[in-house]
Amino acid sequence: MTISVQRTGPGPLSPDATQYMVRMRDGVHLATDVYLPAGDIEPGPTVLTRLPYDKCGEYTFMPRIAAYFTARGYRMVVQDVRGKFRSEGETLLFVNEAYDGYDTLDWVINQPWSDGTVGMWGDSYYGYTQWAAASTGHPALKAMVPRVTGTRLGELPVPVPGRRTHDVEMSVHRFYPLSMFHDRDILDWAIDWTRRPLAAQVEEFFTAVGSRSASYDLWFPHPVSLRRFPAGSPFDAPAVPVLMTIGWWDNCAPWQWSDHRELQRRPGWARNEYLLLEAIDHENTSHFEPGVPASVDRMAARYLDPAIEFFDVFLRGADADIPRVRWQLANTGDPTLRSSPVWPPAAAYPLVWRLADAGETASGPAGGTLEPVSAAAAAPAGGVAVWTHDAADPVPSPVTDPFAFLREFPDERHLAERSDVLVFTAAPVTGPLDLAGPIRLDAVIGSDGPEMDLFVRLTDVAPDGATRLVARGQQTVLDPGDAFAVTIDLGHTGYRLPAGHALRLTLASSDAPEFVPAPGTGEHRWTAAETIPNQQRLHLGATRLTCTVLPC
Repeated sequence: MTISVQRTGPGPLSPDATQYMVRMRDGVHLATDVYLPAGDIEPGPTVLTRLPYDKCGEYTFMPRIAAYFTARGYRMVVQDVRGKFRSEGETLLFVNEAYDGYDTLDWVINQPWSDGTVGMWGDSYYGYTQWAAASTGHPALKAMVPRVTGTRLGELPVPVPGRRTHDVEMSVHRFYPLSMFHDRDILDWAIDWTRRPLAAQVEEFFTAVGSRSASYDLWFPHPVSLRRFPAGSPFDAPAVPVLMTIGWWDNCAPWQWSDHRELQRRPGWARNEYLLLEAIDHENTSHFEPGVPASVDRMAARYLDPAIEFFDVFLRGADADIPRVRWQLANTGDPTLRSSPVWPPAAAYPLVWRLADAGETASGPAGGTLEPVSAAAAAPAGGVAVWTHDAADPVPSPVTDPFAFLREFPDERHLAERSDVLVFTAAPVTGPLDLAGPIRLDAVIGSDGPEMDLFVRLTDVAPDGATRLVARGQQTVLDPGDAFAVTIDLGHTGYRLPAGHALRLTLASSDAPEFVPAPGTGEHRWTAAETIPNQQRLHLGATRLTCTVLPC
């Protein structure tokens, strides 16, 4: 099979910027664009963004973002990270961002247009580079706005001695080093996720492009733990005011919620954390504009104004009160940001459902039932629901691009028709039910296989049967045996279930190709050439769904 590769190199330099090759401590030079406010010759605060997606490219529209910041009096510095596009050095994920960030901050504050104060801004990997810079404790970094990201962004899930659970491997985990971090350019190509072994296709790709990916080779077949933060954990560094933007439908949100929990455990960071919880996906598509691709010209206000407000306070000393938590309640038609001193809101409380009708769960959309109970629960419903996981015929992922989930925001009712998907549906609500906070499933599962993936989706079923995602979570369980207790974190949401709608819970053992299916043999998912079906079990009597809701 021939591997087809499309290579995208650096875009043209912006006429609004001056490019500098900034020297790092080891002599490597990084390509760095500087945008200055028109006619502003006095030193002032700077916004720094370090990214791997081309500082001049169309994907991240940095020249237009820079124009938005400079029009409001900020200097903006945008840099290609080491080994990407116009920057020198080895192309390698994660490991150089801490000290490269420190050295870039040093360079910025020594320029005549800088007043010595810097804020960092950006999404995804260029949110991660903010945490890397923060880990060094550079005194010039006064505020940061990491969006849809996390300190563990892209962390490869590997077994931990003594633990029988870990995250399920996303397809992008190993594919990212083969596309975005193979070399200086972006390489677009496709893996056939049905053709095994997957690793053989990677070798075909290396032959096609005539080079290997250092990041991939460090992770395969025996992963090396990459030292993301050589200066120490960012949470051990001096606290910096941080505005955390998290999307309800962001597929990378679990990493950012993990950071939030860590920040709340550290008093210094907890005092400096602000949350902006939006009804968006990873690519900034809004739930209030489903199907509309993100465009900086159209979304500039919601995308950039919160950062400017934040920087005005923490870089310029503006006298403004920024709420600790701002959040959107999706499915209301009203994108207004609500505010709260804490998350979840103080009035929120847990609402618990048990699962019933084991024999009906895999019989189609009607399925089993979700029955609300008190947290103390009366006599549990019993029974064992059984389904078969077959990696040769996995449950399909409902969207083609999980990073832009809301561009498609599909009707998922067809998934409930599969015999390898368990279905539990509650009675329609008689009045609006507002979900606002964390969601989890405490379950007891089993399998005749050596490992088991459990995918859990909570959906909204409209009166016409249309079924759309509210929240989801997943885990891999090693050696599950007949009965293993597991908690599935479905993340957080702010979502209104309208009157007449019903909650539906579905459970499965695959979601492909977004996640690499377990082959059923216990072999490495990328080297397994064959698959075998596994019989999976869910013990209903010991399983509970807990949502956080607001009073009616």
